Amino acid sequence: MNWYVYLNGLYAMLAFGFLGWIISLYRHNVTHVDSMWSLFFVLAGFTYISQTVALTARSLIVIILLVIWAARLCGYLTWRNWGPHEDHRYAEIRRNNSPGFAVKSIYIVFGLQAMLAWAISLPILGAVSSSNPINTLDILGITVFIFGFIWETIADWQLTMFKRNQTNKSNVLNTGVWRYSRHPNYFGECCVWWGFYLIALAAGAWWAMPSAILMTFLLLKVSGVSLLEKDIAERRPEYVNYIKSTNAFIPGKPKVIKE
Repeated sequence: MNWYVYLNGLYAMLAFGFLGWIISLYRHNVTHVDSMWSLFFVLAGFTYISQTVALTARSLIVIILLVIWAARLCGYLTWRNWGPHEDHRYAEIRRNNSPGFAVKSIYIVFGLQAMLAWAISLPILGAVSSSNPINTLDILGITVFIFGFIWETIADWQLTMFKRNQTNKSNVLNTGVWRYSRHPNYFGECCVWWGFYLIALAAGAWWAMPSAILMTFLLLKVSGVSLLEKDIAERRPEYVNYIKSTNAFIPGKPKVIKE
């Protein structure tokens, strides 16, 4: 592992986070950090590639997959969060860290996001730093990535359509891919990063596994499943039955609820 190259990625991501913080001072809103999340990885990818001796087939594949993933996620989150109002998650963080949140947000929000993205970018570094020929693990990794990308895209689209439909009698989406998992978008995202790890493993970067584990942990215990379901049953009573019948993360056959 080339620590010099890896540290240069950190510097680039922190600089990007600082730019996001400057924008937040003008907007009085930090929600755009969600849109920046996937772009941190694109910046890291190009930073790592710029310091390699030659562009390999694996590097090209990884950067293409990375850009496709980042463009979709950034576009979706920007569209979803568009407007002057701060997302309720960040509004709560602002309340809990006032006064002085404008200054504190440089490390509570933007610096933290940059550091997490840097840690998770390890497979990207491992994949683009190797000249090993393409092998079976690469194909497996690309397959897992494609599955995860399609799965989370479908999940986000179905959720968007559900929210738009004013005739829905239920507050719970339990059809489509949401019939098999309460958080199919997060499961798809998890697959994307395990796909990147498999490609890195094919390049010999076994040491990149902590990033995939970290991403899985974040999706399950920090910013994903646990955060969203903390009080959802209080706001949506129908969700109690959904919890009983449907897996939280890994898709599975819905269970029959016995009265």
